[in-house]
Amino acid sequence: MSDLVIDRPQSASAAAHHAGETYSAGVSPILENARQRAQAEALPYAGSLSPRDAWQLVSCGEAVLVDVRTLEERKFVGHVPDSKHVAWATGLSLSRNPRFAKELESKGGKGEVFVLLCRSGKRSAAAAEAATKAGFSNVFNINEGFEGDLDAQQRRGAFNGWRHAGLPWVQD
Repeated sequence: MSDLVIDRPQSASAAAHHAGETYSAGVSPILENARQRAQAEALPYAGSLSPRDAWQLVSCGEAVLVDVRTLEERKFVGHVPDSKHVAWATGLSLSRNPRFAKELESKGGKGEVFVLLCRSGKRSAAAAEAATKAGFSNVFNINEGFEGDLDAQQRRGAFNGWRHAGLPWVQD
């Protein structure tokens, strides 16, 4: 009787192991580098990632992408397919969601690797800090956000951000 071999996607850590790279088992080099930069910059959360690095982690199943924008932003501006949603703030006044940590925990638990996305990377940084204070140990901010930073004409999307990087997104 022959052995059945199932071809499964490898995690980045398993692929790197086979390629001869060395680092802690189960720790992505992307996350490790982000943690080191966060420590050097004294960030109050696990670290920050570029949109491309965040997408690489999410597409390999190494992180859960959580969009912390409002439902309206997701609907009218666009969102990443299959992303989770936990609003950091709601309403016209953008009042902080008092259930944020509890809702985030329901998306995978306090030990899950979460990458948080907002419009520009500012709200998601605040959300990552709050999550860390609430006991989450693997929460990363996505720099530049979904729409990117403002340009000289005070418009977003011209030079950075998730959409500008050509990463997957849809609009309702």
